[in-house]
Amino acid sequence: MANYLDTGDTGRAVSAETDGALFAGIFGNAKYVLGNGSQFKAEVQSNNIVKISDGDAVMYGRHVRIPANDSALVTINNGHSGTNRIDLIVFRYTKDSTGKETVDLAVIQGEDSTGTAAAPATIDGDILTGAMQADFPLYRVELNGLNIVSVTAMFDVIGNISQLTKTNKDLSNKVAELNKNITSVKSVNKNITKMIAGSKIVTAKASTSVQVFTNSEINAALGVNDSNNENTIVSMANGDASVQPAHVGSSYSKGAWNAVFDRNAYAGSFRINYVIFYFGK
Repeated sequence: MANYLDTGDTGRAVSAETDGALFAGIFGNAKYVLGNGSQFKAEVQSNNIVKISDGDAVMYGRHVRIPANDSALVTINNGHSGTNRIDLIVFRYTKDSTGKETVDLAVIQGEDSTGTAAAPATIDGDILTGAMQADFPLYRVELNGLNIVSVTAMFDVIGNISQLTKTNKDLSNKVAELNKNITSVKSVNKNITKMIAGSKIVTAKASTSVQVFTNSEINAALGVNDSNNENTIVSMANGDASVQPAHVGSSYSKGAWNAVFDRNAYAGSFRINYVIFYFGK
């Protein structure tokens, strides 16, 4: 009689394939960096050394980890004067003929070019179906002559369950707010006579709101002269959560529309994406 139980007390060890299939089902059957620790932050130490800090990743269900407060140094071979080159820093998975599995940091060196350099190819093996080798690209390293000029992340970071739950809740609240705004517009005036959308960078303080538009600014943008909170709705959203993580709503006070945040913003630039609806005469 077959026994399909995999993680119970079956008298046999739980295999790497079993754990891999389980993690792939939870996190997705691809390659992701988790939101733990330093998320493999890269720092250029010299034109030959890049430091990779701690972090956790899931690679086709395999858990890959540089422990907390640890790091690894990756060697980039010398560039050449007058040429450009692109190297890739990857996690390289290998499985030998005995079934032993390892993941190491590796550098795939590109070809020198006097023009636009091309990134080298990676090995896109699927561990879940038995691939013996697979690469997880972490960083694209661009060299101009002897110098490293940029190190660009190539991976996606996924949140944990509590973060995803909060994000879903925030999205539900935003949908409810949008539906409320749409209902409000319909109930006040069925004919929106003016509408514009765009993106604006404002200077935020470490507070929960920032002014984005005055009535006079909206008048100038729309070509009207009577915009106010009785004939205008401004819907706002965070235009770059990688810089400012706060979620954004909008409110009107004292002749101006403000972006309101669910937490204190970082002091500095804040990109606000907006849609302005005008239903005046």
